[in-house]
Amino acid sequence: MAPLRLRALVLAAGRGERLRPLTAEIPKPLLPVACRPLIAWTLERLRVAGCEAVAINLHHLGQKIRDVFGASFRGMPIHYSEEPELLGTAGALPPLVDFFAAAELALVVNGDSLCRWPVEALVAAHRRKNRPQPVATLLVQRKIDPREFGGGVALENDDIVAFRKGQIAHEAARRHLVFAGAQVFEPAVVQRLRPGPNDLVSALYEPLLAEGARIAAVATERLWHDLGTPQRYLEGVLDFAFRGSHQAFRVVKGATVDATAKLRRSIVEPGARIGAAARLRSCIVMRGAVIGEGARMERCLVGPGVEVENGFEAHDLLLTQAPAGDGSTTTRIER
Repeated sequence: MAPLRLRALVLAAGRGERLRPLTAEIPKPLLPVACRPLIAWTLERLRVAGCEAVAINLHHLGQKIRDVFGASFRGMPIHYSEEPELLGTAGALPPLVDFFAAAELALVVNGDSLCRWPVEALVAAHRRKNRPQPVATLLVQRKIDPREFGGGVALENDDIVAFRKGQIAHEAARRHLVFAGAQVFEPAVVQRLRPGPNDLVSALYEPLLAEGARIAAVATERLWHDLGTPQRYLEGVLDFAFRGSHQAFRVVKGATVDATAKLRRSIVEPGARIGAAARLRSCIVMRGAVIGEGARMERCLVGPGVEVENGFEAHDLLLTQAPAGDGSTTTRIER
């Protein structure tokens, strides 16, 4: 039997506004997660699941994403879709009609979420033969509190019946889960979408529900993090790196840590240096940053190239280089 022809779109065109100033120079899909760009974890899962090609839509600092990945990811061809104007989750699809025409199934995955995506399980559930065929199947997260994400989607059995809090079906439903940012449907569905900015819920899913179509859900308990804010980025990356691990910290090859420094649940990226007697707990120190001697830092995110002075003490801070490269700026990380 010939393998199923899968093609995917990874949504990567956002501005990363809630993560600024960190994303002023780094597009969010390239932010480091355990020494790999965030989007690389998603591309790897799609490759392993058998995707024959992947599209990435680009807007903010898109050329930097092109420069990192080029024409393919470990043999999987990459098609780039430029968006001079942001098109949203639905608007990103009409320019890719020809790209998806060769596929039997289309996957769309959020590029700002961190997960070891259960792509195979999502596809298998969508194609299950012992039930009415859904027009789309969405991944939902079983363990995240939906109140943190606008109330989540409303489910009856394994079907989504409403997407927005305040709708009658949403309020009446007994079960609410968080949409985890991955979905699958037949490429023909893309032809319903009109060109121009729009989102998938308004332009596709709610009209389909109104027509009586079935939209299914597959629940996962895999680690999933939305990395849209400094707090979520810091907590998500550390959780991803250390949950279930016996490592007390992670120093990536090319980083330098003084023997008298003490690190706990922290990541030090290549080219970074940690000075003598420094103490770091639940911190990420990015490429080329320098932590001075005797610094005491907890729950801090230190951006690329930032130099922290000797004896500096801080908690819950995002430190980034000043726009002119003169010194650094600090932003409180909300808890």
